Amino acid sequence: MHRSPLTPVFSALQLGLHALVVALTVVVAVQEVVAGSHPSVIVVLAVLFLGVYFIGGRFRRNLVGARVWLAVLTAIWLALVAFAPLAVYLVFGLFFLYLHLLPRYWGLIAVTAATMVSVVGFAAHRGWTLAGVIGPLLGALVAVAIGLGYGALFREAAERQRLIDELLDTRNTLAEQERTAGKMAERERLAQEIHDTVAQGLSSIQLLLHAVERAAPDHPALEKIRLARETAADSLVETRHLIAELTPAPLEGHSLAGALTRVAERAAAPGLDAQVLVEGDPQRLPMPIEAALVRITQGAVSNVVRHAHAQRMRITLTYADDAVHLDVVDDGVGIDPAVLAESPSGSFGLNAMRSRVEQQGGTMDVESEPGHTAVTVSFPLEDE
Repeated sequence: MHRSPLTPVFSALQLGLHALVVALTVVVAVQEVVAGSHPSVIVVLAVLFLGVYFIGGRFRRNLVGARVWLAVLTAIWLALVAFAPLAVYLVFGLFFLYLHLLPRYWGLIAVTAATMVSVVGFAAHRGWTLAGVIGPLLGALVAVAIGLGYGALFREAAERQRLIDELLDTRNTLAEQERTAGKMAERERLAQEIHDTVAQGLSSIQLLLHAVERAAPDHPALEKIRLARETAADSLVETRHLIAELTPAPLEGHSLAGALTRVAERAAAPGLDAQVLVEGDPQRLPMPIEAALVRITQGAVSNVVRHAHAQRMRITLTYADDAVHLDVVDDGVGIDPAVLAESPSGSFGLNAMRSRVEQQGGTMDVESEPGHTAVTVSFPLEDE
């Protein structure tokens, strides 16, 4: 978290309060010892008062403990007032603690009560005097004014800190979006390069070999030529799938559900009924997660179209409170158990999908048997 520029001000105020309490306690103890009135008791109580006061730093993050500590400190102060009239001046330091640790209403009540105790306690030792009444009363008014000013300053500092934290979070978000945009731009450039070089080359090879087949149907190497053409055709198909994987997800101008619908529409065929269902309340997801969901859908649908021989396929997008789930289910022939293995010898497409899911902190499960295959992906959502 960014350090507030007002932190030195608050630290200086705390040091000032510590110095004030120590100075007042020492003055009271010295004056009463010199006066010869219960010197040993006053010294013990003064040392105990300072000891308990400085122990209070341990309770900064525990409000209940801090209030118990304040009650103990007040009790020691009352004992000092009972033996030393000048101990009423220690209440000035307590005023700030009441206003800081107690709710505003109760803090003002505590200040008023402590002021009355100071006036009565001083009068009990020295008699009623104008100075004995005005001193504690004036000290209370000054402490309340300073305490309210400190509270306003503290709230202002907290608000500034909140704004600074929001700006830093926004900057980090923008930086992450720029990195994501850069990655996607590089993927698009790479896809274009593959399209213009490898894909075009394989397409030309396929056309040339096909022309050779037609020009020399009786050539002795015709079978090898046909095999080379088919190999080039298969490689071209795989290259186009690779280009599709590298091309940015079709999200621009569309919702995630719309992008999944487009994927299903492109995969639909006379023998395949493809449906897209959306459950829960749709919400905007982080761009990397939306892109990953579209990519995974493309890969799973491609597997269904190419290998499953399915009649029905259902893509379900579910928005939950703490996660988003994607299910691609088909009624095809199923996946070979050896292909399901999460290993280099397994399916490259499934392993690539798993890798994409893990990069975004999600989980992926695949269940398959003849007549039912389900690819399930889940991504946790951060609380707002």
